[in-house]
Amino acid sequence: MHKLKPITPLGGATRRQDTIGAVTITEVVDQALASVAARNGQAKAVQRALTDQIGLTLPDVGKAADAAPFATFWMGTEQWMVTAPYDSHELLAAELKQIVGDSASVVEQTDGWCRFDVAGAAVCDLFERMSNAPVRSMATGEAIRTTAEHLGVFLWRLADDRIAILGPRSSAGSLHHGLLAAAKSVA
Repeated sequence: MHKLKPITPLGGATRRQDTIGAVTITEVVDQALASVAARNGQAKAVQRALTDQIGLTLPDVGKAADAAPFATFWMGTEQWMVTAPYDSHELLAAELKQIVGDSASVVEQTDGWCRFDVAGAAVCDLFERMSNAPVRSMATGEAIRTTAEHLGVFLWRLADDRIAILGPRSSAGSLHHGLLAAAKSVA
């Protein structure tokens, strides 16, 4: 019998947290992810179903929304990433599919992405070194698709001094390395 155990995107048994100067980089491992893409002409039906069933309003271009315990951000035309605590929503994609039915395609994303929350007074300085995204003008609740460390990523402004970055799980080590290097350069 196999004795499998889960590991974080960085390969650890527990999340990693690094503090360098005024910046803290935290590996986020407690969130389930699922993408929701409205089928042709069905965006309003998807919106109605999610609002009625779980109180989640799907955000417009470049925005995020929160309806605890769920949160979501815009990914592309009629596409959103939805997140919820993993412990209570391990099967998030299946839950969402039951709600939206045939009006949307829902895909499990939890193990396809890594997420790091970057917090501190120098958070904008750090991301200006990694990306061309306009992080200083991003308000809380805004999200943008951009590149960082030669990777396609999403930046999600969580607070004035906190930004989440989501990138491909297979490149978690490279992304983390880039975050550490940028944090050292602003320390």
